[in-house]
Amino acid sequence: MMARPSAKPERVPWVSDQSIEAEAEVLFALWQQKHGEVADPPVPVDEMIELQLGLRYEIDDLQTRFGHPDVLGAIWFKDRVIRVDQSLDPVENPRMLGRYRFTLAHEIGHWQMHRKVFVSDEAQMSLTTAAEEPAFVCRSTDQAREEMQANAFAAFLLMPRDLVRRAWIKWRGRDDVVCVLDLNVPTFSGSVMENQKAAMQRFSKPMAERFHVSAEAMSYRLEALGRLVRERSLFG
Repeated sequence: MMARPSAKPERVPWVSDQSIEAEAEVLFALWQQKHGEVADPPVPVDEMIELQLGLRYEIDDLQTRFGHPDVLGAIWFKDRVIRVDQSLDPVENPRMLGRYRFTLAHEIGHWQMHRKVFVSDEAQMSLTTAAEEPAFVCRSTDQAREEMQANAFAAFLLMPRDLVRRAWIKWRGRDDVVCVLDLNVPTFSGSVMENQKAAMQRFSKPMAERFHVSAEAMSYRLEALGRLVRERSLFG
């Protein structure tokens, strides 16, 4: 009987969402200590990159550089540079602003969480810095552990819980909970889950616009924070 191929080893250790959020909150707190409170969204991730972390970021044709149509960003630890694909350039494509900012925050996540792993492991560094290759090439379809962690970090950094709560109260006029079943939005021909997802994103759009993130990202964050629920029984 032929042996099954072994699973691809993970490049980074497992980290809980609570730890990832705590790390994002520390970075945000350090920014506010130095530059003043961010009382209203959006979180200035572009300024954080340069002024807080001492990195630089650029727009580049990464999809051509790496030969993949779904490349969104990449980070070079050695050169301290983040590059975002030109398809996300918010100047040329204003509707991509949310995705552009999420990609910047995603790369910050790699810098904050994964740089330590690669700097301390010479074998890893030799694999990722040869011929000036980036440590991470981030693709929209990549579900590797390090990419999921960087996505979580981006959500926590762009939508800090306290800032979201204050913005929610300001928008709603109270600290309430909204059930998807009570939203007056049109349904589509898809499944119940697809209709709920569409309704949540439509409802979340005003908050998303304030934070300069996508409606999808905001709907996930509001659900995670218990502000937006799918069942009435979840809040009485």
